Amino acid sequence: MKILAIDTSAKAASVCIAQEDKIIGEFFINTSLTHSQTLMPMIEQLCKNAQTPISEIGAVAVNAGPGSFTGVRIGVAAAKGLAFAHSLPCAAVSTLESMAYNAIGSDCIVCAVMDARCSQVYNAVFRVRDEKIERLCDDRALSLADLEQDLKSYSGEKVMLIGDGAEISFEFLRNSLPNVILAPANIRIQKSSSTALAAFKSINEGGLTTDEKLMPVYLRLPQAQRELNKRMGVAK
Repeated sequence: MKILAIDTSAKAASVCIAQEDKIIGEFFINTSLTHSQTLMPMIEQLCKNAQTPISEIGAVAVNAGPGSFTGVRIGVAAAKGLAFAHSLPCAAVSTLESMAYNAIGSDCIVCAVMDARCSQVYNAVFRVRDEKIERLCDDRALSLADLEQDLKSYSGEKVMLIGDGAEISFEFLRNSLPNVILAPANIRIQKSSSTALAAFKSINEGGLTTDEKLMPVYLRLPQAQRELNKRMGVAK
């Protein structure tokens, strides 16, 4: 089965057409243009260049979160729209889990981190050995200080930071945790080809859903809602 995979979870955006472990084509862009401007033209051009019309796509996969609230909404909305229009099933992928697939072939602990601002990150930790990925914790939002404490339990292993929050996390952790390294630039940022690989694993385990049930996954309330709750004295 061929799938169309989408990632708009942070500043970069990418789309991919894949068939099992074969990446047929991928477009990646990391500019100041909004995803609402770039995403659909990227999908249209990718299908054209890959000579793969939507009629040959068997499912639509998307990084459903966590991530930028606006970015995640755009990606999920696009996936829902395509799936509805073409009667396709969907695969919702954890953005953090997809990033672990960037490191396939490595032997390390992958610490997937996305900048959640206010000295917090969205995070999950995975053990990667060859092509096997083992999840070690649930997706979560936590402070950099709490992440530092958590990663001390992997002091005897190489820990690779991957994600758009990798650099800020590395600056915070580098002095206290010398085993923590930055992923190389070519695999540091989330990308749709890894979304596709994670989606195939989910699909093989029966993880398909419908466009109606596909929803964004947020680990925190939007900033506007948090500020409103604070003014109203509502518990977070």
